[in-house]
Amino acid sequence: MCNYRAMTVAAPHRVTVLALAPVVAFDLSIPAQMLAMVAARTGGPAYDVRTATPDGSPVPTVNGYGITPQGDLSLLARADTVIVAGTRSPDVLDDGVVDPRIAEALRAAHRRARMVSLCTGAFVLAAAGLLEGRRAATHWRYADRFRRLFPAVHLDTHPLYVADRGVLTSAGGAAAIDLCLHVIREDHGSSVANRVARYNVVAPMREGGQAQFIDRPVAEDAGASTARARTLMTERLDRRLPLKDLAAHCHMSVRTFTRRFRQETGLSPAEWLTSARLAHARRLLESTELPVDDIAARAGLGSGTNLRQHMRLALGTTPSAYRRAFRSTPTAPTAPRP
Repeated sequence: MCNYRAMTVAAPHRVTVLALAPVVAFDLSIPAQMLAMVAARTGGPAYDVRTATPDGSPVPTVNGYGITPQGDLSLLARADTVIVAGTRSPDVLDDGVVDPRIAEALRAAHRRARMVSLCTGAFVLAAAGLLEGRRAATHWRYADRFRRLFPAVHLDTHPLYVADRGVLTSAGGAAAIDLCLHVIREDHGSSVANRVARYNVVAPMREGGQAQFIDRPVAEDAGASTARARTLMTERLDRRLPLKDLAAHCHMSVRTFTRRFRQETGLSPAEWLTSARLAHARRLLESTELPVDDIAARAGLGSGTNLRQHMRLALGTTPSAYRRAFRSTPTAPTAPRP
C-alpha cells in the first residue's frame, strides 16, 4: 500500500469521493470544502478532490437536487485516498450489498490507497469486504442495522471517527468534518489542520464522541413483566432500591426478576438504573443551571465526581463540556464579584 503521508511537491494528493444514489449532500461537500483549503509547499492545492459515480452520470441527493460528478469508477484506480460519502440506498442500508463493479473497484483501490467512509458510507466499505475484522464507526441511528448486516465488523458507536490500519470511518453528520481534519492533521500536521478548522469556524478537535449525541430514551413496555419495577426506579432515581424490593414489586423471586429484566431490556437492573440516572442528569444539564453536585444528587449518582466518571465512561465527555454543547438556552453573563 502506498505511503499516503508522503505528499509530493510536483502533484497534489488525489482524492476521489464516491457518491452512490441517493447520496448525502452534506457528506459530499465536506471533503471538497476542508481538503481543498490546504495549500502545498509549491503554493498550489495540496489535494485534488474529485467526485465519482458508478457510471459517471449525475446522481440525486437525499436533499432533492442532483450532482454532476467529474468521472466514473476509473477515478478510484488513480486515487491516493478514496472517500465514500453517506448514502440512503435501500440496497446498501437494508440488504448490505453493493453492485459487484463498485465492490471490486473499492477492493482494487484499497490495495494502494487510503480508504475513508463518512456516515453510512461505512455500509459500502463493509459490503465490499473492507471492514471485516476491523473497528469501524457509522451513524448511531444505523448501528443496530449495521451490526445485523455485518457481524464480523467491530462497530464502535462512541468515537467521532475510527482509524484502523489505513481504513478510516466516521460517525454521522458533522463527524465527517472531524475525520477530514484528522486526515489533514496526519498528512500536514496540527498547525495546518488548526488553520483549516479556524477558517471554517469549527473546533480543531472536539471533546467527547458520538455517544453524547445519541438519543437513548428509556424504553418502556407496559406489557413487560418487569415494567412496574422500571417505573418505580424511574420515579425514585435518587433513592436506593434493593433488588429484592424490586423483585417483590413484580411478585417474583430475585433470580426470576433478574433473568426477565435482562431478557426485556438487554441490561441488568443495575445497568439499566445507571443508564436512566445518566439520562436524567443529561436532561438537567441541558435545561437547568443547577451545580453539577446537585444534579448528581438528584439523579441518584451521588457526587459530582461520580457523575463525571460515568459521563466520561459512557459519553467520552464531562458534565461542563456537555452542558456547553447542549444547553437549551444561553446563560446570562455572571456579574463579577466585588
